[in-house]
Amino acid sequence: MFCGKEVRVFIIGQAKESFIELKNKTDKESQSIIRSIQRIIEILKTNPQYGNPISKELIPEELKKQGINNLYRVELSNFWRMLYTLEGNKIDILLFVLRIVDHPTYNKLFGYRKR
Repeated sequence: MFCGKEVRVFIIGQAKESFIELKNKTDKESQSIIRSIQRIIEILKTNPQYGNPISKELIPEELKKQGINNLYRVELSNFWRMLYTLEGNKIDILLFVLRIVDHPTYNKLFGYRKR
């Protein structure tokens, strides 16, 4: 519950694919990332604004085209990142996990370059 509203978390699209792929692997790194995702999701259920908000002008065009106008980033173990957006109404808050990516993929998505 957050501000008297239930927080419902949905893992969709690319994030769902990454989650399933990681869950099917048995190496320690993948399992560490899965545990990290599960821990963060429990935190987000009580505080959906836990992640770092990303400025509207920095939201990638790919996500803006999908109608995403608020985006948050959470750091996971092994330098992975989870991106999510929030939608709400009078009854509940819907949290959509959009991307679960490694650091190089995150940098590419946001157009960051290596120095």
